[in-house]
Amino acid sequence: MGLVQKKIPVILDTDIGTDIDDTWALAMLLGSPELDLKMIVTEHGDTQHRTRLTAKLMEIAGHTEVPIGIGISRECDLPYPQRPWVEGYQLDEYPGVVHEDGVQAMIDFVMASPEPVTIIAIGVVTNLAKALEIEPRIVENASFVGMHGSIYVGYGGSSEVSAEANVVNDIEAFRKVIAAPWLEKIITPLDTCGLVVLEGERYQQIRQSENPILRAVMENYDVWSTLNEHMALDSNIKSSTLFDTVAIYLAYADDLVEIEEVSILTTDAGINVVDPNGSKVKAALRWKDFDKFYDHLTERLLAAK
Repeated sequence: MGLVQKKIPVILDTDIGTDIDDTWALAMLLGSPELDLKMIVTEHGDTQHRTRLTAKLMEIAGHTEVPIGIGISRECDLPYPQRPWVEGYQLDEYPGVVHEDGVQAMIDFVMASPEPVTIIAIGVVTNLAKALEIEPRIVENASFVGMHGSIYVGYGGSSEVSAEANVVNDIEAFRKVIAAPWLEKIITPLDTCGLVVLEGERYQQIRQSENPILRAVMENYDVWSTLNEHMALDSNIKSSTLFDTVAIYLAYADDLVEIEEVSILTTDAGINVVDPNGSKVKAALRWKDFDKFYDHLTERLLAAK
């Protein structure tokens, strides 16, 4: 894709509120001038809670012009560590538009858009699978960029392929979405995104920033890390793994990663297997310049507004 000048209209499909990386990714998106955020749709589990969290963040960021869609709720045994931060905030307080049917709102926007839309999926893809079922023609006017799967590298840089959460939590939905003929399909699997942790001077720039949205990110991270004590994270020192930020980057550039087209089949255990009979997708498999990405990520976060 390369760097581009014209703003790319994007929809963010997110399961914000479980892992903190979605919150970081939203801030990065708001600091990326290449992207024109048109809508956010919440995904998976308690989507009412996820929508309240999104709405509060967007109000703090001063972007209540961006509509938010409530995605498909599912009964799931999931943690929501950021609940304390959003406690007391009600959706009827949000001055922007909230669509009760986020899936239909997403379909309507894509179908009416005069130019192709990029859907950045940083969660389970239940919403997108349903959208394809309702209106298969959305693929004619949309590209798919996702944070999904594990091709050759698992969690934490392991040589053992992992059943990655965004895939294993709705395997059938992922199979349907990855097989669909989008204008373009690209993913960051754990091979690249599973290695991203901000620390040192770069992290301290974010930690000490007075930028309102970054203050909100830090407040959420403090709450999240406290409620995830088993991860032994110190929010004063470094970030957790920022998987989803790489998907934001891939929506507008790919010069810092090695992209290969692979064909993947997803097993019933949620493992992606490279197989010539599988669905073809472009995947960011290795970093060309990881250090430069960290500089880029820090720059975009500091520019969030």
